[in-house]
Formats: sequence, structure tokens, C-alpha cells
Amino acid sequence: MKNQNTIPSSFRDPSGFLFLYNGELFRQINNSYKDEYDFLKNSGLYEKLVQNKLLIQHKEVENVEISNDKKCYKIIKPEKINFISYPYEWSFTQFKQAALTTLEIQKIAFEYGMTLKDASAYNIQFFEGKPIFIDTLSFEKYHEGQIWKPYRQFCQHFLAPLALISNKDIRLNQLLRIYIDGIPLDLTSDLLGKGSRFSFSLLSHIHLHAKSQKHYENKQVKTKEKKIGKNSFIGLIESLYSGVKKMKWTPEKTEWGEYYSDTNYSEVSFNRKKEIISKVIDEIKPNNVWDLGANKGIFSRIASDKNIETISFDIDPIAVEKNYLEVIEKNEKRILPLILDLTNPSPGLGWENVERDSLINRGPSDLVFALALIHHLSISNNLPFSKIVSFFKRICKNLIIEFVPKSDSQVQRLLSTREDIFDEYNLSNFEKEFSKNFVIKNKIELEESERIFFIMENKTI
Repeated sequence: MKNQNTIPSSFRDPSGFLFLYNGELFRQINNSYKDEYDFLKNSGLYEKLVQNKLLIQHKEVENVEISNDKKCYKIIKPEKINFISYPYEWSFTQFKQAALTTLEIQKIAFEYGMTLKDASAYNIQFFEGKPIFIDTLSFEKYHEGQIWKPYRQFCQHFLAPLALISNKDIRLNQLLRIYIDGIPLDLTSDLLGKGSRFSFSLLSHIHLHAKSQKHYENKQVKTKEKKIGKNSFIGLIESLYSGVKKMKWTPEKTEWGEYYSDTNYSEVSFNRKKEIISKVIDEIKPNNVWDLGANKGIFSRIASDKNIETISFDIDPIAVEKNYLEVIEKNEKRILPLILDLTNPSPGLGWENVERDSLINRGPSDLVFALALIHHLSISNNLPFSKIVSFFKRICKNLIIEFVPKSDSQVQRLLSTREDIFDEYNLSNFEKEFSKNFVIKNKIELEESERIFFIMENKTI
């Protein structure tokens, strides 16, 4: 097909696939999925899920020129998700809501005579501030006595990481970068330890489930002979739902979780910083913004409050959690908080390293904020300006970056525990290196502060 590019993440599904055509996203539905798709539409389930904002809406496309594949039954055009995020970038509450959304969809589907055939965490995205299911081809007709096919997948993709976060450490969600098909249940069981067996949900769905997997791993199992009644089917879903619902995460205090209660900004300089950012946004008029090192999203919201799609990144899971809880509280639709270690950003993962896009491949953004960030990159992580410039030129068309001099108290704090080997960390070198790839359009000194704002435009994009 001319001008068509298949999306790498959908190659495993025999029912259809996603593709780009002239820059727009479409999904092909194969003839093999015809009966299931028609049932989904005719039963009223599709309408119900879309109405409840649980499933992404789509329209059917009549332009047959898009596909000349003999396997094609229909082409649909799903509503656009502006930024694709992944489970290892989610806060605890985002993860929990994604799990509950998946189970809620299953419960509704069952009422309409259908069931999910998979329960991948990658089927969930965040749209207008809330989790939504994006795989229209994940539904199939329910047949009396059948088991819930995605039980193991749900436990590995959702229950295992949630259990590890709530019982052990938030950082264990990064195991999903290694285990792209979900965290193995035997590993989860070992990491949780014996104390977690007092939880009925973890005992049955993690520990005993892992033991059962181990028992049958080298045995031939005839799945067609496995049957459970409707009540058992419903009971399993309710048990999972209850177990996830009860999970809580009580984070410890971190350095960045209370960042804004310990800064050297005066009220005047802090408000002036907001004014500068707001004015630049109005001048550039970006369609999207990435705020790197956003903390709880104070400056991100200057953009999102202007109805601009804003991704609010931070390395601290507590700050991201607080940011997302504010999204929920205020019912915000244009801001998405995500966990990101800028010195080790999300890579390309999966088959040929392209099933899940790297951070860079999900850009470039129209406008990036790099506020109070440069000193952490340069001094905390020993990154020379040339390396920082090389990264920024790949991820943004425009840049607001705040230069923080060595005399600043926050920089002095960083240097208090290490030798100052950063001779090239100065304003002159900063401007020199960035000028190689960016046009410096404006330079603004911040009142009652030694910090300087630079407004830049990428020369290479």
C-alpha cells in the first residue's frame, strides 16, 4: 500500500493492525475478526464503552484506496491519542486506575455477551486526564464455560507491578522495561516474600498462581477441557478488582517531593518566571509542550491551562503522583504527568527495539521547558553542554531553558559534597554550545535572582 506504514507494536495481532497513512492513524480489521467486530458494534457494547469514556472512539472509513489487502474487512480511524505513554512511566495511581479500568471494561463486556481476549497494560492510554482502552480488537464473544483467557497477562502486567510498588518499592515498576510481557509471577512472589501471603488477593493471584505455573510449565495442558461457570468467571474478576482497589502506596519523603518549599526564588522572581513562560507560550503558540523536571507541574499548568497538550515529566515518583492526583482533583484534560529519568530516558523496546518507542522517537515537541534543570544535568550527572545540546536538538523545535550560575545557592548545594571540576560550567560556554544548534531569540534576566532565561529555536528541525 502506497504511503502506508504499519505500526510495529501491532504486528502480533492476527485480527488486524494499526498503520499510518499520509501521517494519520488507521486500524485495519481483518476478515478473521469480522464476526467479533460486528457483534461488538451490534450488541451495543461499543456504544456503551465509548459513552462511559472507557474505549477510544473510532469512525469507519469508506476510502478503499487506503487498503487493497484481501484480508481486510474494514478500516477504522480511531480518535487521536497525542502522546503514547508506557506503564514504566506511570505513577502508582495511574497504574491502579489503568488496572481498574481494564477490569471495569471486562465487567461491562460480560453483560453484553463478550469478554476481553487480552489484558495488556499497553492497551491503556491516558486521554483527557483519564485512562482509556485503545484496542478495539481485544473483544471476543463469551462462550459458556470458558476461562478468562487474559488472567495470567493481567496478573503479570498489572497485579504484579502494583503489588511490588505498594508492598516493596516504587522503583520496581522499572522491571517492566526488562519484562515487556509483564513481570514473571515467580519473581514477583520471591520479591514480595512470605509476609504478603496474608493477603488473600496476593496469595491466590500471585503466590499460588506462580506455583501453578511452575507445576504445569513442562506439562501438556488441554485448555479446551478447562471450563468454569459464569459465577466463577464473575467471581474471578470481582476478586481481582477488589484486590487492586485495596492496594495503597505510602511514599516516603524525597528531596524533590517538597522542592518548592525549599527554593531560593523570591515571590517576585517566582511570579516573574511564570510571566515569562506564559508570554513565550503565547508568542510561539505550540500545539504541545514537554516540561522536563516538572516536579508537581506548577509551570506545566501554565501551558495546559491554555488548552495545550502538556507532558509533565519528572524523575521523582512522589512528585509525579502528586501531580496526577491534582489532575484527578481538578478534572484536568490537557496535562499528563509521567516518570522520566532524563539521563536514562525510556528506550526503544521489544522486537527490533521498535515495539515501544523511545522518548526521542515520540518527539519532537513544539516547545520544551528546561527550568532549573541545567545544573542537575551538568553537575550532578557530569554532562558537558555539548551533550545536553545534542539531546535537546533531537526532542524540541523550541526551547525555554533556565541557566543557573555557580553562585546560585542550589548549585552551591550540589558542589558542597564534591570537588568542583566543572571549569566549563559558565554562561559564556553555555551560550557558545547552544548557539551551534539553536538560535537564541531572547535572553531574560530574572528579577531578584542570578538566573537567566533563554528562548531558543532549533536550527535543525
